[in-house]
Amino acid sequence: MTLAARGLEFDEPTIFERGAPGRTGVSLPPLDVPEVDSREAFGLLARREPAGLPEVSEPEVVRHFVRLSQQNFSIDSQFYPLGSCTMKFNPKVNEWAARLPGFAHLHPYAPESMVQGALELMAALEDELAEIVGMDAVSLQPAAGAQGELTGLMMIRAYHEDHGRSPKRVLIPDSAHGTNPASCALNGLVAVPFPTGEDGTIHAGSVAALIDDDTAAIMVTNPNTLGLFERSLPVVAQMIHEKGGLVYGDGANLNALMGRARPGDLGVDVMQFNLHKTFTTPHGGGGPGCGPVAMKTILEPYRPIPVLRKRGSSFHLESFHLETERPKTIGRLRSFVGNFGMMVRAYAYIREMGREGLRDATDLAVLNANYVRAKLHDVYDVPYGASCMHEVILSDKRLARETGIKTLDVAKRLIDYGFHPPTVYFPLLVAGAMMIEPTETESKETLDEFIGAMRSIAREAHETPAVLRDAPTLTRLGRLDEARAARKPVLRWRRPTA
Repeated sequence: MTLAARGLEFDEPTIFERGAPGRTGVSLPPLDVPEVDSREAFGLLARREPAGLPEVSEPEVVRHFVRLSQQNFSIDSQFYPLGSCTMKFNPKVNEWAARLPGFAHLHPYAPESMVQGALELMAALEDELAEIVGMDAVSLQPAAGAQGELTGLMMIRAYHEDHGRSPKRVLIPDSAHGTNPASCALNGLVAVPFPTGEDGTIHAGSVAALIDDDTAAIMVTNPNTLGLFERSLPVVAQMIHEKGGLVYGDGANLNALMGRARPGDLGVDVMQFNLHKTFTTPHGGGGPGCGPVAMKTILEPYRPIPVLRKRGSSFHLESFHLETERPKTIGRLRSFVGNFGMMVRAYAYIREMGREGLRDATDLAVLNANYVRAKLHDVYDVPYGASCMHEVILSDKRLARETGIKTLDVAKRLIDYGFHPPTVYFPLLVAGAMMIEPTETESKETLDEFIGAMRSIAREAHETPAVLRDAPTLTRLGRLDEARAARKPVLRWRRPTA
């Protein structure tokens, strides 16, 4: 396994350090409205000094951002094995579909009669997502997986209140996603953590001891963050239901189940999708995310508005409409009806793959993760079992004991080999964890290159450990002081004084 080639990289300053006073890359017409004295118009709210904006030419702007982009790792240029985050390659046909003029140019305030095609696509996507997970209805409104999680718990709370109850306790295993307790707190619910068994999964006996009349729900990520399938979920769900509670299924790892198991069939009452993890839409990154919520019929009255409905079976100009008059709804979660572009991308992917294709994607995701596990278990510690689902957890236990090399050293050295490091030190259940998710989109050849790099790094740990402690060495910047960056971040650039 060879190291990544050293190429030409520009030492790019911040955009504020480029340009000169008065320089501009745009030409604007003369001002055609009266000038306003901002201090007289806005008083104390008026700006006292000009905004510290960069003054640059067009070539400077273009070169600056292109050079920055060349410094990035991205799924389009390298293998990106982030566990849990599911950094899979997104088919470019999805982007073509989302950019079709009839979709891309829609105005959010357009009347329903002019957006029937978009509403029909949304209705079809809702039906397909519901079928994939074995649920009765889907809301596309939430803007991210985390907001979908919040939505599901809001619906659970509304369900209990509508039935004259107010249970507060939500059981959450320590193998669940970290956002689960936050969603509980935002709903005025109390997170009750409990440990998984020695095999990394929840056990019905442990859960039974925690269930009481104040139990509102249990939140289960399946497969969990250890990459393991929760085999006892149907039994646990039955126990929760018998006490009047509900089951929330975190759908973040659905890409390990499609076509093989449906959460609704396992006892889940409500769950969120992460379209970027499973259905190849871009990560939101604070922007255009989409986290639909699927629910059983008992929760449908409480779903957020607006709700997409079809008027009968005959076609006319307004076959689909958005319903807002729902007395038991939890209300509106966001503006309009969700991030439509993400819906188009997910719909294009599902239609392209079909039933068999989605099942094959699941099989490949699980196969790829187990291939990595099988090829590395003799040099890295594998804390849980002889098999996994969509992601494999390794640790530095063996390497640290024999060489003193830690997970962070391995992650930094991987950069020199041309690979983005996997998720490190998570899940917290595993000390020195390396969480590797190859996804279904990577070829065997790419996985072999990554495996070769990991094995080479293990050899270096025994033969030349100083190389790992100094890594990365082939990047424009070497290893940074991450502790100092976290404790004393520089968040604001100040223009140098003359």
